[in-house]
Amino acid sequence: MNHLQRFMITLSGAAMALTASALPNILDIKHSISDENIIPPESFETQTRIMEENFYLKNFTESSGTDTVPRTGTYEEYETLLSRLPSGIEMPFNPLVGKYIDMYLGKRRKLVSNMLALHNYYGHIFIEEIERAGVPHELQYLPVIESAINPVAVSRAGATGLWQFMPKTATGLGMEINSLVDERCDPRVSSANAVKYLKQLYNIYNDWSLAIAAYNCGPGNVNKAIRRAGGGKDFWEIYNYLPAETRGYVPSFIAANYVMNYHDRYGIQPTVVKQQLVTDTIDVSDRVHFEQIAAVLRIPIEEIRMLNPQFKKDIIPGDYHPYKLVLPSQQCLSYIVSRDSILAYNADLYARRSYVEPGRRSDEVPTSNADLAQAQTQNATGNIDIPTQVADSVVTIHHVVARGESLRDIAKQYSVSSTDIKRWNNLRRGKVKEGDSLIINTYPKVLPNASTVPTQPSTVTAQAATPKQTAPATPTQPKKKKEQPQQPKYTTHTVKSGDTLDALARRYGTTVADIQRANNMSKSNTRIQIGQKLKIPSKKSTAATPKKKSSKRRR
Repeated sequence: MNHLQRFMITLSGAAMALTASALPNILDIKHSISDENIIPPESFETQTRIMEENFYLKNFTESSGTDTVPRTGTYEEYETLLSRLPSGIEMPFNPLVGKYIDMYLGKRRKLVSNMLALHNYYGHIFIEEIERAGVPHELQYLPVIESAINPVAVSRAGATGLWQFMPKTATGLGMEINSLVDERCDPRVSSANAVKYLKQLYNIYNDWSLAIAAYNCGPGNVNKAIRRAGGGKDFWEIYNYLPAETRGYVPSFIAANYVMNYHDRYGIQPTVVKQQLVTDTIDVSDRVHFEQIAAVLRIPIEEIRMLNPQFKKDIIPGDYHPYKLVLPSQQCLSYIVSRDSILAYNADLYARRSYVEPGRRSDEVPTSNADLAQAQTQNATGNIDIPTQVADSVVTIHHVVARGESLRDIAKQYSVSSTDIKRWNNLRRGKVKEGDSLIINTYPKVLPNASTVPTQPSTVTAQAATPKQTAPATPTQPKKKKEQPQQPKYTTHTVKSGDTLDALARRYGTTVADIQRANNMSKSNTRIQIGQKLKIPSKKSTAATPKKKSSKRRR
């Protein structure tokens, strides 16, 4: 090697050493970074006063008397204690981390105290799902910075729930979001999907800090930062190329782990849990309202909401598909035993119409037998007898409620719906008591051989408990007794999915016309509904009908 070659090698080595000394070491960045332009997570803005309205905090905890005077430590102390945490995720210290720790230990002390109490209930859910997925336990404190452990938290961007999922991410993971249900607010479902998503991100980057950053801003932004940083594979190396909010996300996560583990060193005590809430789940396959459950099981509706925040309108649409309902463990068996009573409670109030007649107001009175049959609302139970003939005017009846009568019984008696009776009498609930006077608007039932029909509106008072009065007999000429036709026998069929009148006629060996006649349906009305009870004429009574008609034709 000549002198020139030696000189060039020496010069190159000196240049490389100078360049290396000019570039910041990644360890120096981790421990010295300080950024005044970061955006703190929205959870720091949580109002403690609003948080304390949480049903769990109000009813299962009591104030711990945490000192509101800020008590913070030194940065050296923070660094030492962080290094001692038995963590599977690297948690280095720097001034930015220290700033977040000071914030928690200072003006957000009460928030930390409440979050510790909430973690007492939700934490076991987090840990169970973390254990199932096989990811580090430190991730249980991600909801601290995401939502302040509030299952119904909603960010300015629309992220929702404990783990703050955006709609697109949530549906991509298989969570259900519709008008009545938002599984982002379901503690169990959202936790399972959060750790599943975090594990997927870790498998991409093989680094938990980058996975956590990608959870906040999306893999696209992290990949872009990696490219702009020249291929760096460490959060602190790509720090300057990340969005402002994400730059503060990992430091605040480290700070959350610190305060949730070392809070007692700084005089922060969790809000005292005065009563442990033990819960269990049951599958619900019915459409049911929280108020029905609360009334029958005597549970505060606020407690049902707290345990089941995924149901946005207090309605479980179990007739769509089964849903999990969380209740205090001692109430789960009560629900199963009382299911029928729960579904029947104020059933008319929560019923939905499955069929409506176009062009008719909901309070419009039917004007024909066919209309009267079609106007039976969904909540009218049983097979209501329809008059064989209707009058031109409505009869207003003042019905006095007898002992043991329900609104449903009265509706069936007058061939009207419970909903109509509530509307006519301005009843907010579906309960009546003995002695109540109700207004009933209906048509008189007129016999087929009646020669006259009342044409003017009339008012009748019906006393349910009054014995029937028998008019004195009038002497008349004896009449020949007519043979009474044998009463036809019927089979009751409950309509199921796929049933049609034609299919039922073939199945029972009868005709569509006979079924319509047995159920007071017009010839043009072939609509039946699931759950409707139909009278199906027996084969014997059906076969007798055409013979009677043919004998008339011969005469």
